[in-house]
Amino acid sequence: MSGTSLDGLDIAFCRFSNSGKWHFELLNATTVPYDDELRKSLQNAVTLPSHELVAFHRRYGEWTGKQVLDFLKNKNLKINIISSHGHTVFHKPEKKINLQIGDGAMIAAVTGITTVSDFRSFDIALGGQGAPLIPIVDRDLFGKYEACVNIGGFANVSLDIGGKRRAWDICPANIVLNKMAREKGLDFDKNGEIGRSGKVINSLLDSLEDIEYYQTEPPKSLGTEWLNDNILPLLKKWEYSTEDMMATFYHHTANRITEDLSKHNVASTLFTGGGVKNSYLMTLIKNKLKGKMIIPEDDIIDYKEAIGFAYLGVLRALELPNCLASVTGAKRNSSSGVIHLAK
Repeated sequence: MSGTSLDGLDIAFCRFSNSGKWHFELLNATTVPYDDELRKSLQNAVTLPSHELVAFHRRYGEWTGKQVLDFLKNKNLKINIISSHGHTVFHKPEKKINLQIGDGAMIAAVTGITTVSDFRSFDIALGGQGAPLIPIVDRDLFGKYEACVNIGGFANVSLDIGGKRRAWDICPANIVLNKMAREKGLDFDKNGEIGRSGKVINSLLDSLEDIEYYQTEPPKSLGTEWLNDNILPLLKKWEYSTEDMMATFYHHTANRITEDLSKHNVASTLFTGGGVKNSYLMTLIKNKLKGKMIIPEDDIIDYKEAIGFAYLGVLRALELPNCLASVTGAKRNSSSGVIHLAK
């Protein structure tokens, strides 16, 4: 799994079982950090000419396969399947366009292990958003929590409404905050120290809160193209310090998350993702949150999405639904993902 925050490649070694209800065990995990060159290549992939993008898609798949193979060899592990989300380059479901690079065929060829990849395309072909995909994981593996919020590059939420699982992307989060931190020569804002030192720009906060996406009802999802069209131009209009800009965006993120939860009177929420380790952001959320905030152990914070895509791969291999139409707006539930049989 590689997220929009571009931290690195998350690898989770999981075991799943079903005794009338699905259970999981996270037995081992690691994150392979991206070096500056690979991070920049992933960040700029959206600008590549078509043939160069295809070549990069293959190379990144080969690199991913090698990282997984090294992980398995170093830990002396044996597995049934590899499940790979890849890295999102395009996400425009309204135009039936999406691309997650990291060719599953290359992963299967390098490792010699059956690989499931390309989880979003079939749902988009069926008229869905192709996202979020983790809500079926929240329902089946984390169902004891009323809602699940993941704060990564984007923040998203999953919960039951009227007896059906619903989910949507709430707002940008680390993808913007990390970009601002890099203006200070840092990969990210540890504990929100930069933002904590700034002052909220109320006029900018009002402009952010007024963005049309936040007024629309689900199903809905976000991608880097939307960010480039709606958030970044807005931020560039304001000539304030990085500290003040970050403080404002922290408050915006906290507002969006807590208001979406408050709309549905959520009593308890499980929070995961890299944003949970940002004490300033989590304090802002806690101060605005009406329900109970639940923070799990670090392994779940860090690897819940990787565990989730492992589970989606299991469901696909068993030809069971892994994509919920109630979440994505597709014509029907589907078992989505391309299977590359290595043997």
